[in-house]
Amino acid sequence: MKMPWMKLICLAFLFLSLRNQICYGAPDDYDDYDEEEEPKEKNPPGQDKCNGIFLTYTFTERNKELPHVKNVTAQAWSFKSKATLVNTGLEELKGWKMFIRFQHREVLVSATNAILVDGAGDFPAKVEKGATLSGYPNTDLKTSVDTAGDLTKMSTEIEFTGTMFGLNEKAIPLPKSIRLANDGWKCPTLTTYRTFLTTCCHKDPKYKSLNQSAKGKYTPRQYGDVNLMYDVLKSYEGSYEAQVTIDNDGTLSRLDNWNLTWEWMRGEFIHSMRGAYTRRIEYSDCIFGLPGQYLKGFDFSQVMNCEKRPVISDLPLEKANDTEIGHIPNCCKNGSLVSPVMDENNARAVFQLRVYKLPPDTPKTVLYPPQRWNITSLVSAHYHCSAPVRVDPSAFPEATGTGAKTYAVASWQVVCNMTKPEKKRAKCCVSFTAYYSNGAVPCSTCACGCDDSQTDKCNPSSRAMLLPPDALLLPAVNRTAKIKAYAKLKKKPVPRAMPCPDNCVVSINWHVSSDHKAGWTARMTLFNWGETQFKDWYAAVELKKAASGYDDVYSFNGTKLVSPKNTIFFQGLKGLEYLIEIKNGSSDSKPKVPGKQQSVISFTKKKPEAINIRKGDGFPSKVFFNGAECALPDSLPSAATLLSSMPLLFFSAIAFLLITYPFHS
Repeated sequence: MKMPWMKLICLAFLFLSLRNQICYGAPDDYDDYDEEEEPKEKNPPGQDKCNGIFLTYTFTERNKELPHVKNVTAQAWSFKSKATLVNTGLEELKGWKMFIRFQHREVLVSATNAILVDGAGDFPAKVEKGATLSGYPNTDLKTSVDTAGDLTKMSTEIEFTGTMFGLNEKAIPLPKSIRLANDGWKCPTLTTYRTFLTTCCHKDPKYKSLNQSAKGKYTPRQYGDVNLMYDVLKSYEGSYEAQVTIDNDGTLSRLDNWNLTWEWMRGEFIHSMRGAYTRRIEYSDCIFGLPGQYLKGFDFSQVMNCEKRPVISDLPLEKANDTEIGHIPNCCKNGSLVSPVMDENNARAVFQLRVYKLPPDTPKTVLYPPQRWNITSLVSAHYHCSAPVRVDPSAFPEATGTGAKTYAVASWQVVCNMTKPEKKRAKCCVSFTAYYSNGAVPCSTCACGCDDSQTDKCNPSSRAMLLPPDALLLPAVNRTAKIKAYAKLKKKPVPRAMPCPDNCVVSINWHVSSDHKAGWTARMTLFNWGETQFKDWYAAVELKKAASGYDDVYSFNGTKLVSPKNTIFFQGLKGLEYLIEIKNGSSDSKPKVPGKQQSVISFTKKKPEAINIRKGDGFPSKVFFNGAECALPDSLPSAATLLSSMPLLFFSAIAFLLITYPFHS
């Protein structure tokens, strides 16, 4: 059957159209659609299987810095890297903290979306021993369930720039480890790839915090040695009123003449303050800075402080009832916060301030606390402070006395804990003596630091030399002759450059006075070599094996503490609360006389065979003065020093007696 020519033409066009689509694929608009549907870049290995917080650290690049040197270990390299935290679990992480254990003498120059905490300071920061970072401005990692998978709310990316040392050109500089630093989290497995590290962290089901409050809307409150609260009491357009509370909660912690610092991150400034003051009263930074640009008609002459890092100090006692700058509860204690073991009523300080904000943070609902908190004190411990963590609003008694409570608009907590002092950076030191040795083991060389002017005349690296016990009563500058004479007596070499002194304001001598089957005694002497007296001083000693036998102290008040374990707490008796300053000698030719407090301490031996006084059980493993951990000497007194000083004639007489009158069985 013949087909009409029109039908043949239609069939031909249909065939050509089908052939074109089969041979050449879909049109261009279909190509675009397929590209959009292609899967995006894959997640790092292990992230999809992690039910918790997934961490990564990725090395990006590095370049050789000037100067170029032949010594590989001395060559500096600039580097770039990034770290990510992703909440892949079902529980929100509030106030995240990440620890990175660097290992190539890294110096961090900058980090986005995070700040350094735990005493690392501001950038640039040496982080060769590791660095802990917390989120800023976003501190929390929400879950995928609560955000419909919004990565901007459930993850954080930190970009690092810095300097590192000591690798050849082809090596990839990765940290030794990474982990989540929040309490109660474990990161058991670290996986290392060529250019990055990964780990999956999860909640430890066995973890039970003994130092936090009950759960609320925000992060539970933690409790450390010194706890600070930043409470916004009233919020206005462009400003707010806040209250800062400092609680000294540590058993051994103490603050004398405290100075508190923080860093404003968003251009804020302090307009006024009650209960404390800034060390500098100035407003030039406001006039020539961002506040002057945004607040054109503002009267900055009434502003207290415009520094990015203000230094805040307590007011003296006489300002406590001043209606303009004082007159708030728990203010104005002259910077002294004692241990709660001594006086709970004098362990808290409070001050209030008016803070002004800059655009775009002027709405009353936009509130950011200052960051990088640090607190220091005269002759007290070094403290590492956490980043501010949002907690449930603080409650205060209502002013009318009805029993009702008012609540802060918003509250943040900062926790500071005492740290062990770095070598040669202590604030006090200890010497050891004993009844069975005529040589004193002095404080270690440069125990409290040495400056450059000293090291030209003495050796800061040399070990401290033994000295006669009476030399401990002399200032360090007057001991040289006695040290040399003692070394000559012991036939010990005297170095050309003598060891540098300890340079400590406070030193403590621990002397083992006696040792017998039923017990033993020690004498503790405190010396003040400084120009300032210490009111309401206290000291504490840790005796790991002998503390349980503590019996009595005769010229101090003494208490055996439950926590820390094996620790005895001492303070002055009534009328002896002052450790006075150093005084001039009786004449110009006489050395200065230090302030001194002393007492004998008695101990019993519950199990005599379990305690060996001479081998170290009678000497403290830790000593504290006013909250500061003191530097201990690097050796113990030896009976050999007593024997070596006996006259040769005495030994001859003993030998003669032994030969003439032999022992009989």
